[in-house]
Amino acid sequence: MGYRHLNPRLVKIYRNYSVEQIALLFGTHKNTIRKWLKEGLAAIDDQRPTLVLGHELSRFLIERRQNAKQSCGPGRIFCVACRAPKVPAGHMADCISTNGTMGNLCGICPDCDRLIYRRVNLVKLKHVRGDLEITFREAYPRIRESLVPSVKCDSNDEAQSNEDA
Repeated sequence: MGYRHLNPRLVKIYRNYSVEQIALLFGTHKNTIRKWLKEGLAAIDDQRPTLVLGHELSRFLIERRQNAKQSCGPGRIFCVACRAPKVPAGHMADCISTNGTMGNLCGICPDCDRLIYRRVNLVKLKHVRGDLEITFREAYPRIRESLVPSVKCDSNDEAQSNEDA
C-alpha cells in the first residue's frame, strides 16, 4: 500500500523510470502512475515502455503537493475531517496557552461538529484571529504537576509499602 504524501527526494533526477519502477519506488499501483501520466506527468516519448525522466517525476510530485496545499487565512482553522479551512461555529474559539509563547486555538467545525485545532504563536494572534471571538483559558495541569497523583500511580511510597505488606 502506498503513502498519502510521496517523497520526491526518493527520485534520482538523472535516471529514467518506467511505470513499473515508479510504482515500486513509491509502493503504489501501476494504474496510479498511468493516471499521473494523464494528469500531466510528461513521458520521454509515446513509445512503449513508457519512460519518465527523473527530474520530470520529481517536479511533477512537488508541483502536485503544492497545488494540494490549502492555507488557513485569518479567522480560519483547518478541519481534518472536512479537509478544508473553516470558520469555527459562531465565530468563537478558545485559546489554550501551552507555554509562554505558543497556544492552541480550539473551535467547533460548523459542518461536521468536530473539534478543530490550530497551533498559534501568541505574539501573532492578532493576525491569526481575524474576526473570531477568542476566549483565553489556562492549560490543563499535567499529571506530574498535580498535587493528587493518579489512582494507578506507583510513585508514592505509601502505595509501595502497602504492596510489600
